[in-house]
Amino acid sequence: MKRNHYPILISCALSLAATCRAEEYGSAHYLPGAMASFIDAFPGKPGGLAILNYFSYYDASSPINAQLPMGGFLSADVAGTVYADSILAVYQTHANVLGAGYAFGVCVPYVWLEVDGRAQRIGPDGVPGPAHNARDTANGIGDITLLPVMLGWTDLAPDLKVDFRLGIYAPTGEFDKSQLANVGKNYWTFEPGIMASWLSTKTGTEVSLYSAVDFNTANNDTDYTSGTSLHFDLTVAQHLPLWGGIAGIGASAFYYQQITGDRGSGARLGGFEGMTCGVGPVISYVRSIGDNQLLAELKWLPELDMDKRLQGDYVWFKLGLMF
Repeated sequence: MKRNHYPILISCALSLAATCRAEEYGSAHYLPGAMASFIDAFPGKPGGLAILNYFSYYDASSPINAQLPMGGFLSADVAGTVYADSILAVYQTHANVLGAGYAFGVCVPYVWLEVDGRAQRIGPDGVPGPAHNARDTANGIGDITLLPVMLGWTDLAPDLKVDFRLGIYAPTGEFDKSQLANVGKNYWTFEPGIMASWLSTKTGTEVSLYSAVDFNTANNDTDYTSGTSLHFDLTVAQHLPLWGGIAGIGASAFYYQQITGDRGSGARLGGFEGMTCGVGPVISYVRSIGDNQLLAELKWLPELDMDKRLQGDYVWFKLGLMF
């Protein structure tokens, strides 16, 4: 099987930046399961430009009577639905740093979301008011992801790509602590991570792993600092020639865990350390078009277990072109 140069997909701020999962607003910048396939590996093509569009859908609800901190509210029985569409551009330079190729990128998401739940507004004295049913919607450009550093090694072993990357989530999305639904999170996240992808040119077997740690700054509007989190994404798949291209089918899994508690006067529920894990099927297709490559991926990832988060299903559709 011919080994191609594939572009990298970056987990970006569309990662349900405004819905309810873990940490403040029950959510974090990183979207579990977004990474860890051959498509996400370092391009390995100096002078190459990848332009990608990817659509994400998430629908979930919280356990009955479980409270989540949401800005100026404490909310229970929360249900959220998010649609997000993002444009990602990644360019690999001709530079060589520490024996690695160097690339950089940026991702801009547009987010639509709806949140329902029983909410208690927090008064100036810090005391929650009476609970009432609430519904809120929002849409707009979310928190942009910057990727200033990607260092990729493509010759460490046959068919293996390894890279170090630094993602920076910038608070560019609109945020209002008096609203249940926000398209931005109002704080920065710094995410150093390692990606490793092995795709055999002989058998078509793929094993890809992504691991990263997320460090968050404070949300100054709510005096809430979400804790540091550790996450892993894994994909195992088989690729075969099909219709003039290469098709893949396999499974993807993720594990996400906060490793430090939330803090600040706004963290009224204490450390609130969240966890989630899940597994589901993934299919992909890559085909050359002249000197360029067209690629697509569809992934469904139901959450199987969680703590202090919503529980639901992620659906990803990725479509891109590498020049």
